[in-house]
Amino acid sequence: MAQYIARVELHFASYSNYEFLNSQMAQQGFVRTLVGENRTTYQLPTGTYVLSSNIALQDALDRAVEAANMTLKSSAVIVAEWTAATWKGLVPVPQGRATPDSP
Repeated sequence: MAQYIARVELHFASYSNYEFLNSQMAQQGFVRTLVGENRTTYQLPTGTYVLSSNIALQDALDRAVEAANMTLKSSAVIVAEWTAATWKGLVPVPQGRATPDSP
């Protein structure tokens, strides 16, 4: 199964535009969290998403662009396939919460 990471920047966007983008990306199968080796779930930065799927890279990009287009904002979108990640400063998601409320 391929692992994709996507970054979507909405131009001249508000908080509510990103909240709407989050819901559209979720409908496309993307999530806004990562699980670390310590089994802690971390919140990704605003506009950053991951997808685990058997679809092709171009299809993953098409899904992200479709979600961004639903916001009616111009956007910049990049999707990359990845096998490992490391990070610093990501906020752990409180236990018992599937997804945080912030964009």
